[in-house]
Amino acid sequence: MNKPTAIKRFIFIGILLILGFVLAFASFDVPFTHYTYNGFANSIKLGLDLKGGVLAVYEANLREGDEGDFDQKLAATQARITQMITEEYTEALITIQQGNRIRVEVPDVSDPETVFELIGQPASLEFKAEEDSDGVVHEAILTGEDIVNAYASQQQTSSGAFEYGVTIEFSPEGATKFYELTSQQYEAGGSIYIYRNGELFSAPTVEAAIAGGKTFISGSMDTYEQAEDFATQILSGTFSLELSLLENTVVSATLGVDAIKYGLIAGIVALILIFAFMIWRYKMMGVIASIALCFYVILMLFFLQALPFVQLTLAGIAGIILSIGMAIDGNIIIFERIKEEYRSGKRIAQSIRGGFKKSMTAILDSNITTIVVSLILMLLGTGTIRGFAITLLIGVVLSMFTSLLVTRWLMMTYYPLNSNRAKDYNLKRGDDVVELV
Repeated sequence: MNKPTAIKRFIFIGILLILGFVLAFASFDVPFTHYTYNGFANSIKLGLDLKGGVLAVYEANLREGDEGDFDQKLAATQARITQMITEEYTEALITIQQGNRIRVEVPDVSDPETVFELIGQPASLEFKAEEDSDGVVHEAILTGEDIVNAYASQQQTSSGAFEYGVTIEFSPEGATKFYELTSQQYEAGGSIYIYRNGELFSAPTVEAAIAGGKTFISGSMDTYEQAEDFATQILSGTFSLELSLLENTVVSATLGVDAIKYGLIAGIVALILIFAFMIWRYKMMGVIASIALCFYVILMLFFLQALPFVQLTLAGIAGIILSIGMAIDGNIIIFERIKEEYRSGKRIAQSIRGGFKKSMTAILDSNITTIVVSLILMLLGTGTIRGFAITLLIGVVLSMFTSLLVTRWLMMTYYPLNSNRAKDYNLKRGDDVVELV
């Protein structure tokens, strides 16, 4: 590669960096469209401790007399709560922890009480053919476990008007039970009595025997919001386990704003100190490492907002700052190897090639070990531990990419501009070393 080509490449690198930082941090209206672009940094999903919101922890136990598979029922309950919450709060995180607890985190909530009402105290749900009275409790024909889904909807009446209601979908077994129940009640001209937590919740009149595993319940629902609330109350009775609320907390968004502010300050200060140290220690190699670290920051922000399972927490910020140190650590290993190669008598080009080749094993060993630990923490950890592990894992993978590929490409691009001034690389010969040809 000659000097003009190297200069053109560095101009391209500069343009690429500027474009990367614009895409990462800028927000603007796209011309001739109604779309507003928000940079990578502004689109990262924030966790509860950074954005504020609601935290609830439930303890799960088998219902009295139930001897089913607890782990299977726990997973089903988690899935049902996830379905119920994420329809309205897409960034909510529902996880299982400590074997029998379900943790519900709903960030960025302007009205926490609304979320507590939505989550509520999970209820038992029963469908009966007769109304309980005078201390007589009738047997349930169907329970919440027979319901697959419930959601607000509307349908057209015989008069042509539309009415709001709730559509309930049953499991195959539940569909059979429901058909038998509606057939029986239709012939008797009766109703179905729906009990929630042992109290009569609704008593819709049966107007036909219903097959197909799906039914529509209407009446006393004048708005879509009322129908949604009705559906939520039904879903809260479909959990496979009995849940008891152990903890509910409202996290202030102010704390999150402060955490982000000080986290950004810590990250910027860390970057400036790293840049200063690398340039002082390695001169032009330090400048190249700083450019590579800028690419690392842009890529890190991109993947934090692009990966759907990433939700940035305060512990995640700690993982990012740690991974920045690991990103520059790879460059330090490479540059020290280059200096050793040059001290032994090799020329600059040979030293650069030898430095990258001989440092690869050490970089891979240390980073792969960290990757394995991060994966274990991510798979087995919960809450803040998992948030730390995810950002650390992303950071370590990107650090290997920038150290072994981006830094190498930048060094090879810069070399034609300075192929014989060893002082600019802060390279020195060893004592009594004869330069190798």
